[in-house]
Parts: sequence; structure tokens; C-alpha cells
Amino acid sequence: MPSTGTGSRGGKLRRQGRNRLPPQPRRALSAEENAMKQVYIAVANARRAEKGLAGPTPEELESSMVNRAPGAKPYKIMSFHGAFHGRTHGCLSVTHSKPIHKLDVPAYDWPIAPFPELKYPLADNVDENEAEERRCLDAARALMDADPDVVGLIVEPVQAEGGDNHASPGFFRELRRAASDRGVKFIVDEVQTGCAASGSFWAHEAWELDDPPDAVTFSKKMQIAGYYTKADLVPDQPYRVFNTWMGDPSKVLMLEAVIDCVERDGLIANARETGDALKGGLEALVAAYPGKLMNVRGVGTLVAADLASGAERDRAVKELRAEGVDIAHCGEAAIRCRPGLYFTTEHARVFLDAFDRVLRRM
Repeated sequence: MPSTGTGSRGGKLRRQGRNRLPPQPRRALSAEENAMKQVYIAVANARRAEKGLAGPTPEELESSMVNRAPGAKPYKIMSFHGAFHGRTHGCLSVTHSKPIHKLDVPAYDWPIAPFPELKYPLADNVDENEAEERRCLDAARALMDADPDVVGLIVEPVQAEGGDNHASPGFFRELRRAASDRGVKFIVDEVQTGCAASGSFWAHEAWELDDPPDAVTFSKKMQIAGYYTKADLVPDQPYRVFNTWMGDPSKVLMLEAVIDCVERDGLIANARETGDALKGGLEALVAAYPGKLMNVRGVGTLVAADLASGAERDRAVKELRAEGVDIAHCGEAAIRCRPGLYFTTEHARVFLDAFDRVLRRM
């Protein structure tokens, strides 16, 4: 469905109607694959139009069947170190979080930009973090400038699998501006962050972009995997983006129920309030146990912190689970909170009390 603003909220998704959702694969990673395909199709059609062509040539049609130019395009999607976008063949070429995902699998030689490695607390490291984001933006611009076949980029609002890595809204605004200036399509992967958990329905709403993303992918809390796009990315012919389930109406009904709950029960505001409680409580634990816990970060309830080492993190996760806390880990030494939308400040206090006991023993 076309994007009509910086962030299409849940109500807008529902108003678009079930039959107007784009093809909805069963797996989140297929959403990324199809979003990338729509970028390729749109760019190819635009470049043909610049040459005065109304459609593909016979040579393009024939050569595409044997994976050769000019039918098979040399287009590339730029991604970021630390990113995770899925495990299918195309998605693995834009995934860079763990070798176990990629080892022995052929991959496209596509450009990879550095993602900011911010220092915490943010208030104590303003100059260093601004310099780090400038470095990464300069590298991303250089990669796009070096190759006209870089037709799109894909980025997560939070690099979840890669270690819960964050960047500032200003970084994403400048990245969006750099892509727009070069005609590079801007794909935002909201599989981990979409549907209210970040404190807005879509995490990229917090960036306050002048120009909305060209495509946004989603899954997980959205119940169904899919994406929405600007109008110029809609395929020119039926069957160009297709799959068996084609929307899976039963999952769309579940999604409508989720959106009803988000709106009725104020779950976006709850995520903001509870996230503040989580971050505040973790920062208090940092102060209470210096050297054991550090680098508290997050948006909404998508909150993380680092332990002193990977081994200490693994021990903390094991002991938290023994306390009855089901918590995940990511990156080299991070634990990450990924609670449900009905997780409240009271639940946060239960978790923080348990973590306090664990850290006291470590």
C-alpha cells in the first residue's frame, strides 16, 4: 500500500483494507526479499523510461531466463555492519550479525556501510557520538557515490540481533537525505521494532523524516509478514511479486485485533512509560554495580544493557532464567528486553528486583 506520511499508524493500516495490503509472505524475511524486488523493478522501469522504452526488450526477456545481462540486472542493496534482515539467499547478503547465518552460503558482493557504535551515557559522550555518526554517514555516501548500481539501502531502526545498536534520529534523517539525493530507495526493516513497542507505532516515526521511507517491512507483533511502499514502487504488472498465501486473511484478522488493542488500551503510551521505568531501573543498577553492568540504551520497551563480557552476560542470562525471567541476549555481551505490549511498570519492577539479586551474586 502507498505510504502517505512519515509513519502509517495502525489505524491507517486497517483503513486501507485487507484486500489492499501488498502480498504478505508467511515469513518476515520474505517481506525483505519482496521489498528489495520491488525496488529493482521500479528502478529498471524508470531507467527504461529514460531511454524511451515502454517495457523490457526481447533481449532482456530472453537473457533473464539464463541469469544474464541485460535481463538480470547488476543492482545492489547497501546494508550495514551488524545488521540482520533474514536468512534467505538475498537477505543473507544484507545480514552481517553472526557468521553462523552466512557460513558456506554464496552471497552477493554488495556494499556494507559502518553502523554507528555509540558510547553511553549519551549525555556524557555527545561530541564523540556526533563524530562517529558523521564517520558512518560519510562512508555510506561514499559507497553510494562509487557505484550507480546501488539502487537501494536497507536499515533497522535498532540493530536487534546485532547487539541492540542504536543511532540518533539525526543520523537516520541524514541517511534518508543522502539516499534521496542520489535516487537510492530507502527500506526500513521494522520486523523487530514495528507495532508500538518502540513508543510509537513505527519506530521510524521518531526520526521525523521530511521524506518517508520508500518501503517499510514488518512482522512479529504484526502477526503477519509484509510491507508497505510508496506508490512508485508498486509493480507495473500482476504476478511480478507473488506467493502462495497472498495475504493470508486469517492473519490479517488477527492483526486487526492487535491494532484494536493497541488503540483501545493505550499500548503505545504504555510502552513509553514502561520503557522509561526499565531504563531508569537499569541505570540505577549500573550505579549500584559499577563494572558489572553498563551501556543502558533503548526506545520504548526495546531496552538493552551490556555485561562486562560475553561470559558474564551468559551467566546473568542463566541466573535470570533461574529467577523466572525469560530474557534474550544479543551481540557480544548484551541482554535485551523484548516484553509484550501489556508489560507494565509493575512487571518492570519484578524484573529489576530479580536482576538486582543476580548482580549482587555475581
